Amino acid sequence: MENVLLAFGLTLFAGLSTGIGSAMAFLTRQTSKSFLSFSLGFSAGVMIYVSFVEIFQKAKISLIEVHGLQTGTWYTVLAFFGGIGLIALIDRLIPSYENPHEIKNIEDMEKPEKVKDKRLLRMGLFSALIIAIHNFPEGMATFAAGLNNLEIALPIAFAIAIHNIPEGIAVSVPLYFATGSRKKAFILSFLSGLAEPFGALIGYFILYSFFSPTVFGVLFAGVAGIMIYISLDELLPTAEEYGNHHLVIYGLILGMAIMAFSLLMFL
Repeated sequence: MENVLLAFGLTLFAGLSTGIGSAMAFLTRQTSKSFLSFSLGFSAGVMIYVSFVEIFQKAKISLIEVHGLQTGTWYTVLAFFGGIGLIALIDRLIPSYENPHEIKNIEDMEKPEKVKDKRLLRMGLFSALIIAIHNFPEGMATFAAGLNNLEIALPIAFAIAIHNIPEGIAVSVPLYFATGSRKKAFILSFLSGLAEPFGALIGYFILYSFFSPTVFGVLFAGVAGIMIYISLDELLPTAEEYGNHHLVIYGLILGMAIMAFSLLMFL
């Protein structure tokens, strides 16, 4: 039970960090592009390294022990690409012109287009809903890692939390345009982050009754796929858009190095 509470707490932390981005959108006047660029590169480095070096390997070991080398390896690879397929499908269902993952800057909030309109309100609420749906598998991924290995779950939760900061900005800005209210935009954006702990709860109740080495291996391999897709499709492109290419690379390498060092500390 203690592991469940810790895993849920980490997922809650990662999800609610969306609120940090929301607060930044209303408490500052200028987007810190260098900070976000470096941080997103760092987050991608953590996710990529831990996915390939630790999560994928643990999934493979678990599945091989039950199903043998050949079948276990096949299951691992299929589950890995299944995770990629799941998150790619969610992205595919999001219309690009309304995708809250598109770059938004805090400076945009000072533009005069903010008008109250029912159509804009629907669009703002739709943006919050989309980001909530997108965060759902991230919550399951963090929770699954927390149940199995706290040393892996901590950096994953931290990396997703960093990822959710600019996401909070991306949701707050269109909601502000939609409502004309900073308070409403902050609350709705903040609540969209609750999808991650909700995803953790759903995953727990679905998987708890029939959790086994096979379920664990398939789930963990899928988590690795989700992490890789998020890094390549969202974190790195967003980091490049926000700032200097070399800052992204430096953050990426530092994230990998710190992740590698932290794993070595637990050998």
